[in-house]
Amino acid sequence: MITVEETPLSGVMVITPQVFQDDRGFFLESFNAECFLKEGLPVDFVQDNHSRSVRGVLRGLHYQYPAWQGKLVRVLVGEIFDVVVDIRRQSSTFGQWFGIHLSATDFKQLWVPPGYAHGFCVVSDMAEMAYKCTVPYLPSDDAGVRWNDPEIGIEWPVNDPVLSAKDQVAPLLAELDDLSV
Repeated sequence: MITVEETPLSGVMVITPQVFQDDRGFFLESFNAECFLKEGLPVDFVQDNHSRSVRGVLRGLHYQYPAWQGKLVRVLVGEIFDVVVDIRRQSSTFGQWFGIHLSATDFKQLWVPPGYAHGFCVVSDMAEMAYKCTVPYLPSDDAGVRWNDPEIGIEWPVNDPVLSAKDQVAPLLAELDDLSV
């Protein structure tokens, strides 16, 4: 069983699984195709990724085009601030962002549908996250938007993040082509 919450961005969902906890620990189903189908969420995932980063690392804002990826994101260890940005020019929420703290202790997941850029920063000493993808990673389609684009105005909880060389020079939102899903 899962609980699904809509966000201000169309199709972006916060998913909370049912968690069974006692003095031994916990158990949860991180993915159940039947539950996801009932809630209108995707079930056709083709790739699982696992990432580890230290405090202050900011990864993003990434997307893949034209082979758009949908991502189901969750945190296994620590805590992150996870962000989604609508980069579909024809959308009424183009350029708007949604952010949420995800942690290993709240068990929440974030569904990032195709058409959105995704990024996160680590707010704990270290964080590990796992995410399922609807399309395999294709280096030729790898793309991004500048993490600190003033047009988007994301309120990141870090002032001086640790960035990859690629993320430091990603284009601004205004420089993106008209991307269609």
